[in-house]
Amino acid sequence: MGNWIINNGLTSFILVVWMGINTFLFVWFYLFYDLGDQFFYTRHLLGSALAWARAPAAVLNFNCLLILLPVCRNLLSLFRGSFMCCGRTMRKQLDKNLSFHKLVAYMIALMTAVHMIAHLLNVEWYNNSRQGVYDTLSTALSNLEDTDNTTYLNPIRTTDLDPQQIPTYFAFTTIAGLTGVIITLALILIITSSMEVIRRSYFEVFWYTHHLFIIFFAGLVFHGAGRIVRSQQKTDPPHNTTFCKDHPEDWGRIPECPIPQFAGGFPQTWMWVIGPMVLYLCERLLRFIRYMQTVRYRKIVMRPSKVLELQLVKNGFKMEVGQYVFINCPAISQLEWHPFTMTSAPEEDFFSIHIRSAGDWTDKLIDIMQKLPEGAQGPKMGVDGPFGTASEDVFDYEVSMLVGAGIGVTPFASILKSIWYKFKESNPKLRTRKIYFYWLCRETHAFEWFADLLQVLEKEMEERGMGDFLTYKLYLTGWDQVHADHVKVRFDQDTDVVTGLKQKTHYGRPIWDKEFEQVRKENPTSVVGTFLCGPEALAKVLEKKCAKYSDVDPRKTKFYFNKENF
Repeated sequence: MGNWIINNGLTSFILVVWMGINTFLFVWFYLFYDLGDQFFYTRHLLGSALAWARAPAAVLNFNCLLILLPVCRNLLSLFRGSFMCCGRTMRKQLDKNLSFHKLVAYMIALMTAVHMIAHLLNVEWYNNSRQGVYDTLSTALSNLEDTDNTTYLNPIRTTDLDPQQIPTYFAFTTIAGLTGVIITLALILIITSSMEVIRRSYFEVFWYTHHLFIIFFAGLVFHGAGRIVRSQQKTDPPHNTTFCKDHPEDWGRIPECPIPQFAGGFPQTWMWVIGPMVLYLCERLLRFIRYMQTVRYRKIVMRPSKVLELQLVKNGFKMEVGQYVFINCPAISQLEWHPFTMTSAPEEDFFSIHIRSAGDWTDKLIDIMQKLPEGAQGPKMGVDGPFGTASEDVFDYEVSMLVGAGIGVTPFASILKSIWYKFKESNPKLRTRKIYFYWLCRETHAFEWFADLLQVLEKEMEERGMGDFLTYKLYLTGWDQVHADHVKVRFDQDTDVVTGLKQKTHYGRPIWDKEFEQVRKENPTSVVGTFLCGPEALAKVLEKKCAKYSDVDPRKTKFYFNKENF
């Protein structure tokens, strides 16, 4: 249990607080509408569906306030910089922004469903009361009106249509009904297109439908203006509900029972969401300003396995290791922005990204670059960033374990390059004393991306007598019989057949229990940062291993898990 708390304690506390606020809002507003005297007559028409509609609305307001904040990338980068003086555990929470964004979205979807179902029942019961289907009191309440038609209780004012058509007419002709339909449809499209299979295979569908959030928030702001949930107002003399509910025929005729007056509540949703909407607007404005800044190509290189390397230059651009940028190519799409981790080091006078063929957008970009004449500048490129990630904290740990899968090696390429520069300049600020690097690839060509970098590092460490500083293990997870036979013949060579490095390539997947046990044995009193850029399945494995091999005793080895999130 103690090991689990080391890695997940603060995250769990934040989730408990978030869930507690949601629960409090739901219960508070449920009781407010279920027990409030001002809603006595409203409850008579609607029953418990009134509270079941209003309590989720309060939770929706709170979560709609939160939903935009985790995707304000510049705001998060500002906070991350502000937290540099704080513990790494606090900064680590900012790297889980997308997970929290999804969690809030699930809550919005759930509360929307409850809110919608309750209001569908409310409209049906309002209509039945208007038609005189229920008791005398319900009919009397539904028939209340004044000269200006403003102090009524039942929002269904139409009586000259087929009773079966009135609910549909109400849904598409009132502010509350129409905006409710628009909001719900937008939310359904946003959520369904966010499924993993859609996002991975049809990113453009995900990207465009996600921008329906503009319609969602616009509808949300105006939704409450319909004021269909109405409460009883004070009158002079006061209306004695206890007595008058049984004598609706005497309303307005005796002093104890003046005609009850009703009014809709003041719209509040806009007050919840206006702040985040302004922040997000500023975010998009900053992105546009960055988009307009000139980006020049320093070098365009096609790597093996259809990987494109772009070396770019932008005035005033400063980065840290492991950071990422968003790239836009107007020649492909004016609106689409895609995240890529930078593979260059902060010490270099350019920044580079490696782009793997993984969809329509990347395929089109690679195709454009391949058709360029030798030495020509590529198409206009917009760059937004850089933005911080978990890998930015790698040098805050005495010992680091870096795990990359396939193209997931990119943030660690930046780290390894920066280490080389730090050693070259004898940087005294480097507190990291040991790095373990694991790279898992399905095919041999992928190792060619950064094998030259590892060769340079290998040589540099040997010359400085620091061969133990970097331990790297390359794992080939896919091979054929021809390759296996080739390796057998050349197994006794000093350098590896695949990479040309002194460290031989391993075949298969790492035995993580063995690796973590070795790291713990070699670093018995260290804090070890474990960094992953790879698939979710591997993340779950490594997170469990970090918990398993961390010691509660502060004097012994502790593993902290960090994962790249886009």
